[in-house]
Amino acid sequence: MRCAGATTLVICPADELVRTRSLRRKFIVLRPPQPPLHCGLRVHEREYFSCLDATIRERIMKLICDRLSLSDALTMASGVVASRTPSPALMCLKLVATGTGKSAAGKGTSAPGVLQISATDTEIGIVITVANVDVTEPGEALIPADKLNQIVRACDDSTVSISVDRTLATISTESSTFKVFGYEPREFPGVRKPSDRVDFEIDAGSLRRLIHRTSFATARDDSRYAISGVLVDRKKSQLRLVATDGRRLAIARGTCKGGEGDATFIVPTKALSALLKLMPDPDAAVKVARDGNQVIFQVGEVGFGATLVSSVDERAFPPFEDVIPKEHDRRATCDASELGGAIRRASLLTNEESKGVRMSFSGTQLTLTSRAPEMGESEVRIEGIAYQGEPIDIAFNPSFIVDVLKVIDSEQVIIEMKAPNRPGVIKVGNDFTYVVMPVSLQ
Repeated sequence: MRCAGATTLVICPADELVRTRSLRRKFIVLRPPQPPLHCGLRVHEREYFSCLDATIRERIMKLICDRLSLSDALTMASGVVASRTPSPALMCLKLVATGTGKSAAGKGTSAPGVLQISATDTEIGIVITVANVDVTEPGEALIPADKLNQIVRACDDSTVSISVDRTLATISTESSTFKVFGYEPREFPGVRKPSDRVDFEIDAGSLRRLIHRTSFATARDDSRYAISGVLVDRKKSQLRLVATDGRRLAIARGTCKGGEGDATFIVPTKALSALLKLMPDPDAAVKVARDGNQVIFQVGEVGFGATLVSSVDERAFPPFEDVIPKEHDRRATCDASELGGAIRRASLLTNEESKGVRMSFSGTQLTLTSRAPEMGESEVRIEGIAYQGEPIDIAFNPSFIVDVLKVIDSEQVIIEMKAPNRPGVIKVGNDFTYVVMPVSLQ
């Protein structure tokens, strides 16, 4: 086709619009839009290239996020990251950014989306959702948890930008830029998604109180019984958490919204400690479901809150009902704060060989004494207690009493006793019972 100015328009296969010069004429080579790579291929070949295209897209991610919201989420997720493991992926956080990514016109404009942050040590898994994220390129990344957390906390800008190209993550603010090498996201083992099934539902504030009142009493080492975790026992709408280390027993009671039937399982203490960090809002709804050998806690709505998945301890929990004394003939009512301070002072002169504090109840006075060879002795008095029964001298490990007083949110505590060699019971209303074994007075 002849055009003005001795210019020839040629339509032929070429990658783009190209201008070439000959001795006397100009050529404009114009190629029609190139069809997709997999066009004209057989079905299985098209599927292969479609998967390949999707994989390439997933390895590119770009987003802008509020720094404080991101920092809080990273801190919560990092609590379950494995500290020592032969698998580097378990020391990382998986980031998945979703959203429209691009406008309808196909331009790379930012659109609000969400960022999901996942972490696991293969026994406990956490997925935290950060909302209101500007996602320009949806995708996923696997970044070392410690470095990502340190970088975001060290910055002081209001927002932080994260872009990932294959396994190289670029974290930047207005004044700083960091490039961190990560791993292939497919190396991450993943965290089980919550199902529609729910065993019971409880508000976060009530669940926090139950966990605080029991988890401190778990054993620090394993035994033939599952006492390194907390027993969760639901009967219809009645819920109780139970913990013991063999020398003390804590039982906290509450109510929940539950279906028909019962639910009983044992949750590791580490999982409950991580769950506490996911429940800053006391009014948030927490849905709990047993799923095979795992239990799932969903805080808030699915896809917008946080999810914790933990393996359950399938060993037997020791029979604890018979440990609770059924009768007593001595009862003292004390100010919780005053009692805690007195025990701390009396325990200053104790050691490993003589770590008991003697509690002498008589009339309206409680006298606490301790004695340690080569150290000395102490005596602390509390006046004005309400006491019923004959005088009694009984000794306890002071740490066991101080521990329980830390988690009691009541001004008054009740101490029930039977004899110097029988367990003592500390109660707060009908919602909390704490049984503690005495120590020898010798």
